[in-house]
Amino acid sequence: MDAERLAARLTAIASVQRLRILANLEGGALHVSELARRVEMSRALLYMHLTKLEEAGFVAGRLELSDDGKALKFFELVPFTITIDAATIIAAVAATAATSHTEREN
Repeated sequence: MDAERLAARLTAIASVQRLRILANLEGGALHVSELARRVEMSRALLYMHLTKLEEAGFVAGRLELSDDGKALKFFELVPFTITIDAATIIAAVAATAATSHTEREN
């Protein structure tokens, strides 16, 4: 993982609201309306947070059809582990430097 990807992942969870969303999804997939009630925010704001979390790979969304034919959006937690230590940061910076060096050569 390069430094940009590491920073994006850390930024995605550097929010109390997003941490609450992740905590609520720990028990399994939830419909957006149910998740919005649990975290006490509007669906529009929740979708903004979910998009950031999905782009960073922390949650996955899927559509399901209800019995009456309505499309329902569910989100679930994607298993993850984040290790932040000096070695992780050094490796991410080195990967970024290597990519930049390769791009300059081409």
